[in-house]
Amino acid sequence: MIDHVSIPVRNLAAGATFYDLVLAPLGYAKLVERPATIGFGKRYPEFWLNLRTDLLPAAADPGTHICLRAPSEEAVRAFHAQALAHGGANDGEPGPRQAAMTTYYGAFIRDPDGNKIEAVCFPGAAKA
Repeated sequence: MIDHVSIPVRNLAAGATFYDLVLAPLGYAKLVERPATIGFGKRYPEFWLNLRTDLLPAAADPGTHICLRAPSEEAVRAFHAQALAHGGANDGEPGPRQAAMTTYYGAFIRDPDGNKIEAVCFPGAAKA
């Protein structure tokens, strides 16, 4: 199992502000703040921002993304809306999708640094 993930940001304060708003609907809060890194999570830091002032612009399709579990379809929509309202870009509207093993409800965003993040829930399944 994966314990945590880290993404690069050019501006740590701006990244923290963005993710405070975007991750709140998923139940995440800022739990750790250090000079060059900030950790968000539910009970422990699972999602880290790492300051990289020399970060190059992200490719149009970086080939990777991070998917975070949401408690509901409403939370997925709120995650997406908060991202778009605060400098993120749409990379996949909220809606039902077919995965390899099941259907799910998800949305994709690109943060201001180009990181691709997805929020997902499984309607009818146990809550995240």
